[in-house]
Amino acid sequence: MSRLKWVALSLAALLVLLLLLAPGVLAHVDPVATSDAHLEGPSGSHLFGTDLLGRDVYSRTVYGARPVLVATFLGVLLASAAGVAIGVLGGVAPRWLNAVVMRVVDVFLALPVLLIALILIATAGSGVRSIVLAIGIAFTPGFARVVESSVRRLRKAEYVEAARVFGSTTLRTSWRHLLPNLLTEVVVLGSSAIGWGILTATTLSFLGLGVRLPAPDWGSDLAAGATNLADAWWLSTFPGLAIMATILLANFSGDHLMRVLDPRAGIRFGRSYRRLAIRLSRHGGDIAHESA
Repeated sequence: MSRLKWVALSLAALLVLLLLLAPGVLAHVDPVATSDAHLEGPSGSHLFGTDLLGRDVYSRTVYGARPVLVATFLGVLLASAAGVAIGVLGGVAPRWLNAVVMRVVDVFLALPVLLIALILIATAGSGVRSIVLAIGIAFTPGFARVVESSVRRLRKAEYVEAARVFGSTTLRTSWRHLLPNLLTEVVVLGSSAIGWGILTATTLSFLGLGVRLPAPDWGSDLAAGATNLADAWWLSTFPGLAIMATILLANFSGDHLMRVLDPRAGIRFGRSYRRLAIRLSRHGGDIAHESA
């Protein structure tokens, strides 16, 4: 295993620690507690310095990982589930229904994420829930498009045709043979979408459409320190570095999964029907040869 992989695994383990062990283990200071140490630079008592209200920037950076990562993972999970369902429906449906479903997907694909977020915030209010819904709705068309294209390609496979010959219904064929073969593409697409989800979540908080102060969040803390960047560089630097490192880790993980789970050498499913289709084709060839 290369050094780059070890670095990525170490960063992934650190993110898990940030989610599970943030309170009282990695950060001992309350992230919203104020003090008299206003705008102090990084030191032994405050590793990342303090902000305008004397709050510990290190604690806010550690705790700020929670809303970003939770909203991103839940949003991508929601988008993948909805996108797979819509893509499979569009792929196995008749041509007219496929056209209707895909045109609706195109409409949502054209909507900006910020517009979706504004609509959700106007109805449900700001917070992590609105970010999850914004990511889920905005990323669903991408999953649906990829899955629909893959389903239309897989419908012509020999083992799928053999399953239909032996009386397998559309629902059973989709569940037993199409969905397992889509696993590789969905996992790779989901891991790549995590980086964009993190960028979306932090952007919404930066604009004041997500998690708001005084709650710790990378995007809102980055926005709060932007006005004092010349005098207090640490206010925006450390949340920005956390965002950059997490996005790089997500992109690296997506590229690594794409190499490991290459569809041309990946997991193969529907083996029984595939073997049966091969036998049927050989048997048909033998009959044709004998008749000739």
